[in-house]
Amino acid sequence: MNTDPIADMLTRIRNANMVSHETVEIPASKLKIELAKLLKAEGFIADYAVDDSAKFKKIVVTLKYDEKHKPVITNLQRVSTPGLKTYSKSKNLPKVLGGMGVAVISTSKGLMSDRKARKENLGGEILCYVW
Repeated sequence: MNTDPIADMLTRIRNANMVSHETVEIPASKLKIELAKLLKAEGFIADYAVDDSAKFKKIVVTLKYDEKHKPVITNLQRVSTPGLKTYSKSKNLPKVLGGMGVAVISTSKGLMSDRKARKENLGGEILCYVW
């Protein structure tokens, strides 16, 4: 049993990126699907699809590489863990690499990037950084 499914998802993506895989399969949940949707909207992954043909749903994430076949995602870092939740107000939301990266925030209106949360004046739990 996995105690931190978000960290597991980020690790699977990081490992697949390091060995230049085209796709990676991740056990699905509503939160992970929303995270994949956000990563696609921010341009970090090429696409994702939910495969519910098997007993358990899974997300198939298509990774994105540049023209030199270097991964678009340089790093993923988990911030808030099950043992230590990290929250921030909208005014204090972190900027990842001076705005080059994205902090994924879990707000009362769902998952969103730090830019969108600042714009809508929402704070929340900082799930991870992606750059």
